[in-house]
Amino acid sequence: MRFLLVFLLAITILSCATVKVDYDYDSAANFNNYKTYNYYADMKTGFSELDTNRLLDAIDSTMTAKGFYLADSPDFFIDIKSEAFQAPPRQTVGVGVGGGGGHVGGGISIGIPVGDSNFNRVITIDFVDENKKQLFWQAVAETKIVPNAKPEKREALFYAIAEKILANYPPEH
Repeated sequence: MRFLLVFLLAITILSCATVKVDYDYDSAANFNNYKTYNYYADMKTGFSELDTNRLLDAIDSTMTAKGFYLADSPDFFIDIKSEAFQAPPRQTVGVGVGGGGGHVGGGISIGIPVGDSNFNRVITIDFVDENKKQLFWQAVAETKIVPNAKPEKREALFYAIAEKILANYPPEH
C-alpha cells in the first residue's frame, strides 16, 4: 500500500510539467552595458498574436522588475522564436509473457501507452547587441502546452515562462 501511495505521488509530481531552461552566453560580454532593450519588429514568434502579446507583457514585467527598460534606441534587441511539437506519451504499462522448460526459454514484452501525448513548445529567446551584430545571451525553454487553455491560464503560463527564462539574466560570471 505504501509503495502505491509513493508511486501515485511521483506520477502526480512528474505530470505537473515545469519549464526546463538551458542558457548560454558570451563570457566576454560586459552585461553592465545592457540596460535598455526592445524587440525586433519582424519577429516570427510562432505564437498567435494574442499569445505573443501575453509573452511580451510577461517579459516586460520581468525585465522591469530586474531594472531593465524598454526603449526606442535600446542597448540590445530581443528575438523570440518557438516551435511546437507533439511528444510521445511518457507513461507505459509493460505486459510480459514468458515460458520455458529445460534448456529452452522465451518471452514477449510490450509497452502499452497510457494517457495522451503531450504538446510541448521550445521557445528560444536571443539577446542581440545590434551595434556589434552579435548574440550575447540565449535561453532555450521547453514547456508543456495545453492547446485549449483559457486565457487566464495562458497568461499565467507565459508569466511563469518569462520568470523562469530570465531568472539567470544577467549571468553571474
